[in-house]
Amino acid sequence: MRTGETCKSRSTMSIPDDATLANFQSTVYAYYRAFPRSMPWRETDDPYRILLSEIMLQQTQVSRVMAKYHEFVEAFPDVHSLAVAPVSRVLEVWLGLGYNRRALALHRLARELVARGGEVPDDPATLETLPGIGHATACAIAAYAFNRPVVFIETNIRSVFIHHFFHGRPEIADREILPLVEAALDRTNPREWYWALMDYGTHLKTEVPNPARRSSRHRRQSPFEGSHRQLRGRILRHLAHYGSQTVATLAYAVGESTQSTARTVRELEGEGFLAVRDDAVELHSGRAPQPPSLSRISVGDGTPGSNA
Repeated sequence: MRTGETCKSRSTMSIPDDATLANFQSTVYAYYRAFPRSMPWRETDDPYRILLSEIMLQQTQVSRVMAKYHEFVEAFPDVHSLAVAPVSRVLEVWLGLGYNRRALALHRLARELVARGGEVPDDPATLETLPGIGHATACAIAAYAFNRPVVFIETNIRSVFIHHFFHGRPEIADREILPLVEAALDRTNPREWYWALMDYGTHLKTEVPNPARRSSRHRRQSPFEGSHRQLRGRILRHLAHYGSQTVATLAYAVGESTQSTARTVRELEGEGFLAVRDDAVELHSGRAPQPPSLSRISVGDGTPGSNA
């Protein structure tokens, strides 16, 4: 999972001596070399596929990404095939992974990369100019695809450093952790070092209470069941499976009031997920998003299927 994007910043945190850092590196590498995790994006040097995996891993567990990654790569094996695909097709393949805005951002990213020549840049600052990529994702791509010795934090990395260097302390800020990440970085092989940190961080969470909960950035995620995010996903999945629908039919299918469904469809249309034509709603085909137009559709009396 990739969460908690953090930019490098200054800190007065004292750095452990070389022996302490060497012992720390040995601990991390020893676990990784004994129990390395096999992942398809670790078995390729294709920057596009590594970029794809990093976007999929944002706020999403590795186990959920694994199957979807293969499906996505089969559908869109390179940046050009993704760039020319309709938005509706990209969404169809993405659905089930969650946080569906990432699919739209990834599609825009592919089009922008093709417009720039079709190559994934190796510079984090340039990567950050692309849709859907923040500092930590840009650095991760630079490290994993190009073996660049960059410094960044995400959840597993945060857990490892908190566990080893901040015993018993709560509310630990990333500005305190970043100098340690930089000091401990294996600059000869940053790619494998970050893989090792990721695997060791995942292991720690099975052995001790999650160290990341002691971070000042830790927030409990609101429940998904019954949430607005769940309704958005249901609408998109239904349209991907059944095609064009009226709002009333769609409301009945997702078990929500026509009024609430209409509001959500209007929201999704405005974000570029959906297209509304006459009284029908469908996944967007891939043209530039149109201004929200659902206001012309009757929302009925607010009960499921009331316009059926």
